[in-house]
Amino acid sequence: MIDEYGPWAVIAGGSEGVGAAFAHRLADAGLNLVLIARKPGPLAETAAAVRAKGVRVRTLELDLVSPDPLKKVRELTDGLDVGLLIFNAGANSYGHEFVTGDLERFQGVIDLNITAQLAFTHHFGGLMKERGRGGILLVGSLAGYMGQPQISIYSAVKAFGRIFAEGLWLELREHGVDVLELVLGVTRTPAMERAGLNMDMPGLNVAEPDDIAREGLEHLKDGPVWVAGGNYEMARKRAGFPRDRLVAGAHAAMRRMLPKPS
Repeated sequence: MIDEYGPWAVIAGGSEGVGAAFAHRLADAGLNLVLIARKPGPLAETAAAVRAKGVRVRTLELDLVSPDPLKKVRELTDGLDVGLLIFNAGANSYGHEFVTGDLERFQGVIDLNITAQLAFTHHFGGLMKERGRGGILLVGSLAGYMGQPQISIYSAVKAFGRIFAEGLWLELREHGVDVLELVLGVTRTPAMERAGLNMDMPGLNVAEPDDIAREGLEHLKDGPVWVAGGNYEMARKRAGFPRDRLVAGAHAAMRRMLPKPS
């Protein structure tokens, strides 16, 4: 892996959950790491753990919805030979019914999941194309296969990410750059735990972060889209037609997962 995707990897959202799992697996493979995350505590903890494996690690505490986040990233990465970008920072930062919600907060969801992702991919993807090798892994979500109440904007931006990955894959595959959108379902991460999701619901398929990271790296060459965690059939059904009963059933299942109002 280091010969093809090294010597440096950039992980946006690399402090906990799936991002930390990617960091550990890449460090085990000998890649040096640039870890970018908003929370300083988990960022420092993950950096220390992977640095102990003998690789070089640079960290940047950064909110990706801040103005021009790429400028600060370039101050840290210009001059490094970056062969792998993992954009794992696309969380749902605001859920609300659209017409009564706050447009500025919806814009934050768009800026994180689309604007920042495009800026990072444009910069590092261009460098990889020039050198003729590399990999771009964009973390997506099953939410992008179906519109859903309270997270309509998040579902929409995740749908955008999947279509974007398909086009980028077509553009870069002839230049030695692998592109993959790794689609996640319910995954046992700190972010999902903070959201209050009931991951112990009977019959719910819950993936572990390390399994997701392993699957993503194993299938980096199998782009443009890989649905992880055994959720392919669910994604296929969500993308199918007719959709009315399917949408209603998915919404009912989601309500059972969410915490009860106090």
